[in-house]
Amino acid sequence: MSTRHFLSLMDCTPQELSGLIRRAIELKDLRQRGVLHEPLKNRVLGMIFEKASTRTRLSFEAGMIQLGGQAIFLSPRDTQLGRGEPIGDTAIVMSRMLDAVMIRTFAHSNLTEFAAHSRVPLINGLSDDLHPCQLLADMQTFVEQRGSIQGKTVAWIGDGNNMCNTYIEAAQQFDFQLRVACPEGYEPKAEFLAAAGERVQIVRDPYAAVAGAHLVSTDVWTSMGQEEESAKRLKLFAPYQVNRALLDAADPAVIFLHCLPAHRGEEISQDLLDDPRAFAWDQAENRLHAQKALLEFLVAPQA
Repeated sequence: MSTRHFLSLMDCTPQELSGLIRRAIELKDLRQRGVLHEPLKNRVLGMIFEKASTRTRLSFEAGMIQLGGQAIFLSPRDTQLGRGEPIGDTAIVMSRMLDAVMIRTFAHSNLTEFAAHSRVPLINGLSDDLHPCQLLADMQTFVEQRGSIQGKTVAWIGDGNNMCNTYIEAAQQFDFQLRVACPEGYEPKAEFLAAAGERVQIVRDPYAAVAGAHLVSTDVWTSMGQEEESAKRLKLFAPYQVNRALLDAADPAVIFLHCLPAHRGEEISQDLLDDPRAFAWDQAENRLHAQKALLEFLVAPQA
């Protein structure tokens, strides 16, 4: 049987993804009730971080500990990757010593190259193309607050970045309609749009995007690695700020999500995270539970 990796939501079936969400909710309940659950005792996760992280590192490291295992943090400075060792060679060595690997990187090709040489599961902790672990937490949050997202309408406001690409995949896998409101020239990648077909609509007016939407989400206007474009982006994206007035144009039961960190006064208004329709803090916590479900799914328990 070939090794299962999680580089994209498309690496799982819709049924498997729904099962992961259900399991995440169960694991959250176990933790809240103080029930010890350690199926990954003596298992070790290696974590390579080429990009800065708060939620990804905390959730994977704490998640492995809570499941009875351990996690090892590595940056390029700490490994021979930083001195030019080929990714494939690193993958061969790491996968002989570890039970799973998580990588947070820039180029998505780094993940596919590592996975091609790894005998243990590889998890995408974020790449320039996709952020599938975040979408597991987003979908868990929606299910907890409003039930099934199937058949609902979701609005993405702002940059067509890796989060937007992953929402496009989520629309296919979780069966919802997606409207993306972005400035011209900042659309999500063409290959993701082509794969989704009529399930995704690109609009320029954020109010048109949120009309009747059950979920509204956004992200920072300047992602890691784009800092030199910040001034230009601030001006161009100003009409795409998500605020209370924009949410008022959505479905009355709308919820707002943000993967964090948030730049208040930019992609969201200063007060938006205090709005009762905003669930960003639950969403952030759910990174822990959703990833525990994923680790449990991918990593074989100790015999």
